[in-house]
Amino acid sequence: MSELRRDSLSFVEALGQSVANVSPTFTPALAVSVVAGMASTASWLVFLCATIAMVIVGINVGKLAARIPSAGSFFIYVSRSLGASYGMLAGWAMLLAYSFTAMSLLVATSIFIKTLMTAFGVTAVIPNTAIYLVLSVGIFFLAYRDVRFSSRIGLTLESISMVVILVVCIVTWAKLGFAVDMKQVHLEGADTKSVALAVVFAIFSFVGFESAATLGKETRNPKVAIPRAVILTPILSGLFFIFTTYVIIFGFADDAEKLGNSATPLSDLTASVAGWATIPVFLGAAISAFACALASLNAFSRMLFSLGRYQFVHRSMGFVHDGHKTPHRALALGAVFIFGVTAFWAGQDETAMVGYYGTLATFGFVFVYMLCSLAAPVLLRREGVAKIGDYIFGGLGALLMLAVLVGSIFPVPDYPNNLWPYCFIAYMLVGGAWFLVLKLRMPQALLAIEHDLEVTEIPHLGKIEA
Repeated sequence: MSELRRDSLSFVEALGQSVANVSPTFTPALAVSVVAGMASTASWLVFLCATIAMVIVGINVGKLAARIPSAGSFFIYVSRSLGASYGMLAGWAMLLAYSFTAMSLLVATSIFIKTLMTAFGVTAVIPNTAIYLVLSVGIFFLAYRDVRFSSRIGLTLESISMVVILVVCIVTWAKLGFAVDMKQVHLEGADTKSVALAVVFAIFSFVGFESAATLGKETRNPKVAIPRAVILTPILSGLFFIFTTYVIIFGFADDAEKLGNSATPLSDLTASVAGWATIPVFLGAAISAFACALASLNAFSRMLFSLGRYQFVHRSMGFVHDGHKTPHRALALGAVFIFGVTAFWAGQDETAMVGYYGTLATFGFVFVYMLCSLAAPVLLRREGVAKIGDYIFGGLGALLMLAVLVGSIFPVPDYPNNLWPYCFIAYMLVGGAWFLVLKLRMPQALLAIEHDLEVTEIPHLGKIEA
């Protein structure tokens, strides 16, 4: 049976997977208005705090990745640390997280494409379903052909879009005389309570930074490259968020209310200070969103591949294409699922759907980040190498992610956002029920979790119906 292509990815390509999955351009293009509406002149500080939190989580994930290079990453990490039941729930949560991230960014790409068409004077109306189909086929084809190619494409596209945004911000700051915005330095008008809530939302901008871990079987020297990628990604993204947020707020003359009411803050700012860059900004945003959707499908397929190899889902998901060495069946299922859901809701407001899909995805990410933070010191203690710092970082990471989950529920959001936590809980209950069925029907599968089935023939552990 074919295996994933070993040692085929460099550190840069692994980093590209994580950076593309974060989609840094998406935050200044859309999300910064939400943070600014809550934190006002303290928005740069909000992203600084969020960066620190995600680096702590990244350190915990990196410790696990350094010891267990695996396509199943979080499913395997948590299983071998906290037990197979928690590992199954981690893998189940990440399937939701990566697939709904892809949906959110697929719809966002559609929004930016149509905005570009309008900017070029194209008045033709293309059905949303047709756009989703073309984009779904596109990300499947790139992911199916070669993970090296798709990782390079993701990093290249994201780098281009980030450069475009940085140029716009530097031009904006230059028109402001490269002055220091003292209102932001002194946090004038910022409310402590609102700032704390804004940190919770800002963490959402970083989800996906850990996805390089899903390429553990395909990366050269994964015990070094993967930890570096999952720590460096939130650092680079955080610096980008802090700088672009500072400039955008300065460019809006510290008018948080005006910025908070802007649907596309970066493009509004660009139109006022550098009209020539409006089209490149939208093009960069579209490129970034597409690259993130591609990276999310790559990560989803590796997670499903590992679950298939261990027969936690149907064993066919663990098959690899003989020529391309990619998990083609898992990729195909992911692409079909992503297109099917987005097509079903194609008639709804796209901006709202970006938020809905993204919120559901975030619950999955944060839940697994919390488990990984708990798992890291447990695994290190089991190996007899745990230090006091490992417990501190593990505890901090778990507490920070718990705070994010609580902050997402209280105060109770408005309808329909108040429904998403319960949708996530219902989804996890389905996964838990499936695990109980599996435990009763195939106890051998739980024992196999200690073996590296991702690179061996799949043993016949018994029939599992998908």
